[in-house]
Amino acid sequence: MPGLRARMAAHLVISDVIAGGHALDERFAPTAVPNRTLGLDPRDRALVRSIATVAVRRLAAIRRILTHLLDKGLPRNSGQFEWIAIGGLAQILFMDTPDHAAVDLAVRAAKADTKTAGFAGLLNAILRSAIRERETLLAELDPLTDETPGWLGQRWRRSWGDDTARAIAAAHLREPTLDITVRDDAAGWAEKLGGTLLPTGSIRVAAHTPVPELPGFDEGQWWVQDAAAALPARLLPTNPGERVLDLCAAPGGKTAQLAAAGASVTALDRSAERLKQLAANLGRLHLQADMVVADAATWSAEPFDAVLVDPPCSATGTIRRHPDVQWTKKPGDVDQLAALQARILARAATLVKPSGYLVYCVCSIEPEEGEAHIAALLRKNPDFRRVPIEAGECGITPELLTADGDLRTLPCHWPNEDSRMAGLDGFFAARLRRQG
Repeated sequence: MPGLRARMAAHLVISDVIAGGHALDERFAPTAVPNRTLGLDPRDRALVRSIATVAVRRLAAIRRILTHLLDKGLPRNSGQFEWIAIGGLAQILFMDTPDHAAVDLAVRAAKADTKTAGFAGLLNAILRSAIRERETLLAELDPLTDETPGWLGQRWRRSWGDDTARAIAAAHLREPTLDITVRDDAAGWAEKLGGTLLPTGSIRVAAHTPVPELPGFDEGQWWVQDAAAALPARLLPTNPGERVLDLCAAPGGKTAQLAAAGASVTALDRSAERLKQLAANLGRLHLQADMVVADAATWSAEPFDAVLVDPPCSATGTIRRHPDVQWTKKPGDVDQLAALQARILARAATLVKPSGYLVYCVCSIEPEEGEAHIAALLRKNPDFRRVPIEAGECGITPELLTADGDLRTLPCHWPNEDSRMAGLDGFFAARLRRQG
């Protein structure tokens, strides 16, 4: 049946992410085990990704609606029922799939699973109810209370207030566009790629063309990098030939920026596999860096002219691009990661030469992982001073800066009438200098 294998694969991916805790992107990597899209043609693989991504992005709402439609709750020992229902509701409520196709293929998928087959009639009934009640069900949804995990919603209310927390949650519901960093001639490449040159120098492309098929990819003229993620490396003052350390460097966008600027870059990461991918990316870009496999919290070396540190974090600033983050992270992760970040930042400070610069950044919107670390570092290290970021520097607008002169982007920043051009990842970055 056309489209059935794609739906069945999507249901398995949804289960892998929500029940198994796997990253969504990981499930579509060629090395994924098991590979859910093996043997599917490119069009069906794209469909699997679309269904799974929408299902994970709108999971809270879908589960709320599913609870409403199931008078007696989820049936027990029902095999793939929950994941098939979630995939079907994702298509009916949030995608352009014809209703009859979404229902028919979901029921066929249920009948194909021996544990779920007996519940095919129930599945058919709830999906048809969703079609009848769709307008009412969608009108009642609130992005913060109905479409965000409760622990994250509470955190964001405390940190940013109700209005901003709700705006953040709403931004997460929009599919992001593709942001690109180019080696040079950003205006020229914006025209070639049919994109928009952003004030910060990134190019935003709204087309859905596969990345490897875009002009300039094979020639290594650019790489994919969110506009917010591209800012920390631009804030690090470096001169050609200076020794620069990129701590926790993979996947390598910042390493590429520093190398393209002429720095002599050392890229350190604890994962040898991730560094292999970084090296492959640099090879495509015709750039070079020294690779070091080590623990950033304990590694020692001769001090560098500049250090950029982007430690492991909760990644709550990237939910627009990686909606699985809100389901794979847990409330206790923020404190555990903050403790690791403090150790890595303390080590990074010892690797900066007198008069050298340090930029600390995280793709998190939790203040414990950003602002709090800089305040603690400055209290403990009197030889470091903050170098405030100025409005207009690197195209940064005043609303992206804190009162102390640090960078703080939120997913709801950069509003735009065209939703495809709105938003950016949530990021924090602070620039410090060690006194001579």
